[in-house]
Amino acid sequence: MMNLTKKIITWARIKSPWILHFNTGACNACDIEIIAALTPRYDLERFGVLLKGSPRHADVLVCSGPVTKQIEERLCRIYEQMPEPKFVVAVGACACSGGVNKGCYNVAEGIDKVIPVSAYIPGCPASPKAIIDGVVKLLASLEEKEAKK
Repeated sequence: MMNLTKKIITWARIKSPWILHFNTGACNACDIEIIAALTPRYDLERFGVLLKGSPRHADVLVCSGPVTKQIEERLCRIYEQMPEPKFVVAVGACACSGGVNKGCYNVAEGIDKVIPVSAYIPGCPASPKAIIDGVVKLLASLEEKEAKK
């Protein structure tokens, strides 16, 4: 019975992932594109994606911007509050590698230096179409992993 319950929960998370958007120190260009992807024009909800305001309800953490030393602890705390299985998507050049802020005294570089990242969506800023494509590919890879089990 427990195995069936886990399968149902995994299926639900793949078919309708709830995301949490978190800005770790971005210039807001990627934030605007992430929010644009959630609007009816691009309609990320057609894939079952729903924006949530609490890490305890989110399956996917969508991060934009480089990790500043000021926000590093908070990012780790938010990641730890998310239920398993949890996934992280780094949106934009800054979130992927630190971007133009790489090497600055107050920047710890990209998201993957602090928490594990499941998908990278490059760009400065990343377009809504690229964000949708990255999220859909992440969900497809999760579905493939689940099918192999």
